[in-house]
Amino acid sequence: MEIVYVIIALIMGGVGSVALAGIMLQLNDHLLEKVSTYLLYLAGGTLLGAALLGMIPNAIEMANPERVLQVILVGILLFFVLEKIILWRSCNHKECERKNSAAASIILIGDAFHNAIDGIVIAASFLTSTELGIFVTFSVMLHEIPQELGDFGILINSGLSRKEAFTYNILSSSTAIVFGIIAFYTLESMQSLIPWALALSAASFLYIALADLIPEMHRKTSIKDSVIQLSLILLGILIIALVTNSH
Repeated sequence: MEIVYVIIALIMGGVGSVALAGIMLQLNDHLLEKVSTYLLYLAGGTLLGAALLGMIPNAIEMANPERVLQVILVGILLFFVLEKIILWRSCNHKECERKNSAAASIILIGDAFHNAIDGIVIAASFLTSTELGIFVTFSVMLHEIPQELGDFGILINSGLSRKEAFTYNILSSSTAIVFGIIAFYTLESMQSLIPWALALSAASFLYIALADLIPEMHRKTSIKDSVIQLSLILLGILIIALVTNSH
């Protein structure tokens, strides 16, 4: 029965995020930008909370704390290198010019890889506890929806229709389901791997929050924006803390 919950969570975290982002595309531009921005702020809090209040403490309970922290450090460096390889957003200088069609291909490949990692993250968290799996899935969805909205913009600007952009995004997000199911059965048969999978998963959450989401927040520096950002980050952390304490 547990695999049913995992599959539902994988669908929600992968394909579900794309579907919700697709629905939000029907909003007017002003409202869409505001909703997407607020989701990004909230995701910053849920990712930090999930990593520091859920995944890392659980990994430390199951393995040597020093080793767990070492794996997290290696994981952060690994995600830095991987993002350097597939990063399309920061390519602004002349030596790194790309055609629109190339940008579309790169974003789809990068998304497929990223969603595969999300699938492994969700599977590892459910193998630890159902509660952890639920709020990790929630955290994945919150940071995926704004990203998918941005992806739609890139794909449409690359010449794809909305229908084509939606179809390709669904296909790239399906890697979460495939790799999540593989991870579920692989990790379940090798329980000793679960704390290390959690540590790498926590590293990915920390990296996304600290390297991607928070720098994006710093683009807006007014007092009003700063208060809203901090409030939503704290709300995200509070949500995770409440779920964790009820476990």
